[in-house]
Amino acid sequence: MHTIEFPVISLQQRIPACLSLLGLLAATIPAHVGDAGAIDSKELAFYHTHTNERLDIVYFEDGEYIESALEKINIYLADFRTGDVIPIDTQLLDLIYDIRETLGSNGTYEVISAYRSPKTNEFLRASGAGVARNSQHLLGRAIDVRLDDIPIEALRDAALAMQRGGVGFYRQSNFVHIDTGRVRRW
Repeated sequence: MHTIEFPVISLQQRIPACLSLLGLLAATIPAHVGDAGAIDSKELAFYHTHTNERLDIVYFEDGEYIESALEKINIYLADFRTGDVIPIDTQLLDLIYDIRETLGSNGTYEVISAYRSPKTNEFLRASGAGVARNSQHLLGRAIDVRLDDIPIEALRDAALAMQRGGVGFYRQSNFVHIDTGRVRRW
């Protein structure tokens, strides 16, 4: 039997490494983070490619979601074919916010699809559009987007790096699917 010996590292040897790590972590904190480490506000900008409507909105402020803003987002990201509205997952909003921040973007999300009613989902499935029967879109937990100032490959890579849900890459259609379901990629 072989014994593996690990070197003993003294506290004095660990301190410089810990300080370096803290410096790296501090450099990754966005400028809008307050002294307490809480994000002061979260804002998103959208342009809907099917309705030509725009929405620039602060949806989170002072440590809380803004209910009236979430209601506007729910209506904005409703099924544009049927008008059906459901609550959009706040984890999805936070995910796309975090992706945009990670990329250093001030861009607008161009929305191709967000919430899909069962009727719309079945219509798209029947048309052979490669739509999943139990799509996260049905739950308000998915969005198909591009970011107007970022290449879609970079958007895809940032979403994948987050490891917070599914990511689909549609090069021919020029968009990325992002959802808060289980972590997967296609």
